[in-house]
Amino acid sequence: MLLIAVCAVVAFGVLIFAWRSYKRSKERRELDEYSIEPEALHTLLSSNKDVLVVDIRQPLDLLAHSEMIPGAKRITPKEVIADPSLIPKDVDTIVYCTCVSNKTSLDIVRRALALGFRQMKFLRGGLAAWKEKGYSVVPYAESFHLDTAS
Repeated sequence: MLLIAVCAVVAFGVLIFAWRSYKRSKERRELDEYSIEPEALHTLLSSNKDVLVVDIRQPLDLLAHSEMIPGAKRITPKEVIADPSLIPKDVDTIVYCTCVSNKTSLDIVRRALALGFRQMKFLRGGLAAWKEKGYSVVPYAESFHLDTAS
């Protein structure tokens, strides 16, 4: 009886490990499929291809880093979630944030994919990766609301 219990516990542990590995693998594939590196975005923008760049940083992040990629449109994550039509479905769109983990960008891309958007990617590494490559940024000069309510 003890042997059966031990085998069941070991089997359960193996199952949990396999499930976590599968989820990590799926997340890595998603990162590759729906991300773009700063160099590739710079090339797109330099070629004057019709691409929409959207700064989706939280207002407090914008306060800390008041600069953005030239030509980017500023939309808060809250606004995108409330009204996805703010981003056109038929235009190649790149979203970026300042999270090292790309958390905000990934969240928006996942929501957009669930709504049928197929031309959206996130900038891997966000604004920091863009600046690290030496690409230009412009000051963000428009006023904005610090919405600190959840």
